[in-house]
Amino acid sequence: MPAFGEPVWAEITKPGVLGFDAKVPDRVDLAVVGAGIMGLATAFHAARSGMNVHVVDAGRIGEGASGLNGGQVIPGLKYDPEWLIERYGQQQGEVLVDFAARTADAVFELIREERLDVPHNRSGWIQACHTETALAAAEERFRQWNARGTDVAMLDDAGMEKMIGTSNYHGGFLDRRAGVIHPLAYVLELARIAREAGAEISERTECRKLRKEQDGWTLTFANGREMRAKSVVVATNAYSDNLIPGLARSLVALHSFQIATEPLSEHVARDVLPQGHAVSDSRRILVYFRRTPDRRLILGGRGPMLQPRHSDDWAHLERAMSRLFPSLSDVAIEKRWYGRVAMTPDHLPHLHEPEKGLLAFVGCQGRGVGLMTAMSKRVVDYISSGDPAALPLPITPIRPLPFHFFRNVGVAGMIAWYRMLDAIEQ
Repeated sequence: MPAFGEPVWAEITKPGVLGFDAKVPDRVDLAVVGAGIMGLATAFHAARSGMNVHVVDAGRIGEGASGLNGGQVIPGLKYDPEWLIERYGQQQGEVLVDFAARTADAVFELIREERLDVPHNRSGWIQACHTETALAAAEERFRQWNARGTDVAMLDDAGMEKMIGTSNYHGGFLDRRAGVIHPLAYVLELARIAREAGAEISERTECRKLRKEQDGWTLTFANGREMRAKSVVVATNAYSDNLIPGLARSLVALHSFQIATEPLSEHVARDVLPQGHAVSDSRRILVYFRRTPDRRLILGGRGPMLQPRHSDDWAHLERAMSRLFPSLSDVAIEKRWYGRVAMTPDHLPHLHEPEKGLLAFVGCQGRGVGLMTAMSKRVVDYISSGDPAALPLPITPIRPLPFHFFRNVGVAGMIAWYRMLDAIEQ
């Protein structure tokens, strides 16, 4: 095996091979394109409600971001409640804030209620502040969520060192609603319960074209077969292509790189995230980290925009790990992998309905596990009722970014610039 490629999740609590190769039918109530968290959770809720559902994916379940991510389950959005209310207005803003506050609940409640075989830990998420300015911003975030009765707290530098095991931060924001899961096990378990609810799933089935019909949609696949559907949910996010015109060009696709250590000894692990918290720091090019049930440290962050060719492409993460945890400098890195994430220009999620009965939800900004899980139920409610009030945020038009072709060059330059600024502030 190469030194990079397969995520550590493929070895930790390895899920069984389920085999999703259902034949594409002629007609369904709901077609779902993309078998990640959003697509499979949508299929589960739709099938449970009585719809005839079929899910297709061009690859295998878990090969995309849903099975490659760090497994952090973080509620809320990038923006705090008061900003969201100002942006969307009092009524819609309150609806969105309430929805965002409960996204982690949606994950852990689903795991509990459906008895999903998913290793998880709900110890909380820490936003670690590397400057006094970042700490002031975290204190403002705490004020707003605390005023709403949310289970949050502020940590000083000593508290941070005790909970994380490093003295690199001035303090931080603790959100006890959050936690961590095994993401590959989660997406495979979503596939299992979706199928048990009645949905059918076809892997390695690429949808090449969508065509509007009088009574719904026709999906054309790479093998020439067609399927008609009353409604379609395109759940491809960062892996979107030209299936919906302009959708891919409305997103900024970034690479999220991760490394995993060998299992830490009990002595070393005692001081590294001893309670199992998820952590993201406040740097412009942030790093995030967590522990696994078998005591590995996983650390991730932005990587090169080009496809990696050598293990040296993860060297920036190894340097970050040594800076944060000097005691791990000699610990072997056993796994290196990466996935694609989708950012939106305004750092907000967007729900699109370019034509009636065709929906796409994109842009998670690092909160995809909870956000996609929670949003799936709302999308199904909207498809069933046709009532926009079922949705926590308004439907917006697709706005392709100007000069999108050159976006990667600009993003790569921005990442290099931000990384230099972050280094100066250390």
